[in-house]
Amino acid sequence: MNNEIDVNNAKYLKYRSKFFFSELTGTALLLLGGLSLVIFMFGSGSPMADLIPNIKVRQLITGFLFGSIGASIALSPVGKVSGAHINPAVTMVFWLFRKIEGRLAITYILAQLAGAAIGCVPLLLWGQMARSIEFAVTIPGEGYTMQEALFGEVITTFTMVLLLIVFIGFKQIRAFTPAIFPILYAIMIPLEANISGTSTNPARSFGPAIISGQWDFWWIYWVGPLAGALLASLAGSMLAKRITIAKLYHFDSESSGDALLRSAKLIIKE
Repeated sequence: MNNEIDVNNAKYLKYRSKFFFSELTGTALLLLGGLSLVIFMFGSGSPMADLIPNIKVRQLITGFLFGSIGASIALSPVGKVSGAHINPAVTMVFWLFRKIEGRLAITYILAQLAGAAIGCVPLLLWGQMARSIEFAVTIPGEGYTMQEALFGEVITTFTMVLLLIVFIGFKQIRAFTPAIFPILYAIMIPLEANISGTSTNPARSFGPAIISGQWDFWWIYWVGPLAGALLASLAGSMLAKRITIAKLYHFDSESSGDALLRSAKLIIKE
């Protein structure tokens, strides 16, 4: 029996590494691509200010393209392996719904933070254009209080996570889950970016903070998204049983690794 447990624990460690590198890669790609887009759209010296003078239009385009990057990651092999959470708030909800066990949830979050840091290092190549907006760091907007920025993060994350729960919870619309991100962020960013920066993701805020050294109000971008996700999980708790796997796409790609995503108890049974 002890040998069986040792073998299965070794298999579990193998799966943890697999999921770790998948989440790290996905989060790194999200931040590298998404924040490069933000820098190009809003950094000092960018031609986009002249090409598209209306800042709200640029925010709408940025939100749509940023969301499209996230959707593409969910559809990619990264999404097939780990589920493309690429956000500690999303992982927390899957854990609350008992779709991912605790040790693996911690592995996911560590991978997301590591990926955020790695993905932001190449942003240094943007030079002064990136430095002019501190590498797209998220801070409360001018004229807005910490409380208003915090509330903005709670509301936007609540909206995003609740939509995820609804789409994943109903089989008829489950396949369209990635499509919500471009549309949702195209709406949210013009409405809320000036208040808090519209993070909705602690990893998204963590990466630029490391590169820029700007840690002011960092707690807002942990407390706000996690609180919003928690409230969304409570609001959508009746759909928890309908969610079969901790993924945003590739729902039918069942494997022994996917089984381990849901319950560590299955380690001993294999």
